[in-house]
Amino acid sequence: MSYFFLFVFGLAIGSFLNVVSLRYQPGQKLFDFKVIDGRSRCPHCQKQLNWYELIPVLSFIFQKGRCRSCHQKISFQYPFVEILSGLIFVFVPHNLNNFFFFSEHSDVFGFFGSLLWIIIFELFLLLAIIDFRHYIIPDSINLFLLILGVVITIFKNQTFLGYYSNLFLFTENVWLNHLLGFIFAVIVFSLTIFISKGKGMGFGDLKLAAALGLIFGWPDILMILFLSFLIGGLAGIILIILKKKKMKDGLPFGPFLVTAAALTFFFGFQIINGYFVLLP
Repeated sequence: MSYFFLFVFGLAIGSFLNVVSLRYQPGQKLFDFKVIDGRSRCPHCQKQLNWYELIPVLSFIFQKGRCRSCHQKISFQYPFVEILSGLIFVFVPHNLNNFFFFSEHSDVFGFFGSLLWIIIFELFLLLAIIDFRHYIIPDSINLFLLILGVVITIFKNQTFLGYYSNLFLFTENVWLNHLLGFIFAVIVFSLTIFISKGKGMGFGDLKLAAALGLIFGWPDILMILFLSFLIGGLAGIILIILKKKKMKDGLPFGPFLVTAAALTFFFGFQIINGYFVLLP
C-alpha cells in the first residue's frame, strides 16, 4: 500500500516537472515562479484547463490524448514523464533496500537515503527533458547534483557493481572514492571536448559527468561513461539509418548519461556479472 501512495505522489511530481520543462526557456531561471506559476492552458487553443483536466495520466486517458476544447493531440510527454516519475518514487527506494539492506539501519537513515536518491533521479528526469528539447543542461541542475553528490557520501560508500568493484581498485575511503569518480569524469570529458574541438560534447555535459562522478564514485562512473557512449553511439547510428539525422548533426548527450546512470543504479551488478559470465 505504501508503494501505491508513493507512486501516486510521484505522478503529481511528474506533472510539476512537465510544467517546469515545458515552460523553461534557455537563459531564464529554472524555477522562475513568474513563469511556472499560473494556471495551465492548452498549448494549441490556450484554453485554461480545469482541475479534472490536470489529473496525472487519467486525464490523458479519459480525453483520449486530446484537448477537450479544440480536440488537438496532447503531447505524449505528459503521461510518459508522470509515469516515469511515479516509478522513480517506487523503485528507487525498493532497489536501495534490496541492494544495500537499508532496513538494517534506522528508519530515519533509510528514509533520508532514499529521499536523496529520489531527488537525484527526479533531477535526472528533468534535465533529460530539457536537454532533449533545447540541447542545453541548466547550470542550476548540475550545481544541485554536485551538492547532492557531496551529501550522498554520508549515506554509505555505495557501489552498484557489488564485489566486482574490487577489480577496479575500489577504495573503502568514501571521500577518496567519490573524488576519484569526479576527477575521472572531468578528465574523460575534458579530453573529449578538446579532441572534438567542442563539436562532440558541450560543457553542460562535462558538468553533468562531473556531478555523476561525485554522486556514484569510482568505479561506477566507469560503467556510466562506457554505457553512455555505447547508447549514444547506437542511437546515432539508428537515427542516421532512419535518415532522421546526418553525420554532422548533434545529439543531446544528457539523456544518454542519465540513462546510463539509471542502468548502473538498477542493473550495474547484473550487467558486469553478465559480461564476465559470457567470457570464455
